[in-house]
Amino acid sequence: MPTSQSTTHRTMTRTPPSKTTSKSKKDAVKLLTEDHAKVKKLFREYEKLSKKEDEDGKEELAQQICKELTVHSQLEEEIFYPAAREAIKDDDLLNEALVEHSSAKDLISQIKSMKIDDPMYDAVVTVLGEYVNHHIQEEEEKIFPKAQKSKMDLEELGTEIAERKKELMGTEE
Repeated sequence: MPTSQSTTHRTMTRTPPSKTTSKSKKDAVKLLTEDHAKVKKLFREYEKLSKKEDEDGKEELAQQICKELTVHSQLEEEIFYPAAREAIKDDDLLNEALVEHSSAKDLISQIKSMKIDDPMYDAVVTVLGEYVNHHIQEEEEKIFPKAQKSKMDLEELGTEIAERKKELMGTEE
């Protein structure tokens, strides 16, 4: 019977309890990767609006990008990076990620203080997008795989991240 073979196979290849896979709804890597996909999509939408010269839509979208990135960075810095630093023992990689966060925060601050009609507005949003894309690539190709191979409890971290994100999205302006 195919069902029992399938069940037997699953039982024999179960992941040990100390590790989790990214198949879980609350897995930290999955949640952070979903945030990455969302913000990349927002940057693509911004680029389309820039070509149409839709000032109102661009400003609203830029503010949404800034909020998403601010919350995401805070989640990584408060929850994910400390756990990753302990588990994967690669200070250089995580220090670089923090420097990238700092650069992104500087650009976010600039965007928030600028007016949409500032001739530099689109350029600052574009450069932020480039920084973020580089950062996402680094995390997804280097940090996340190391985290998944480590003994980090990605399930527990994912739950913590999801709860904290709800808090931050509700209170963050």
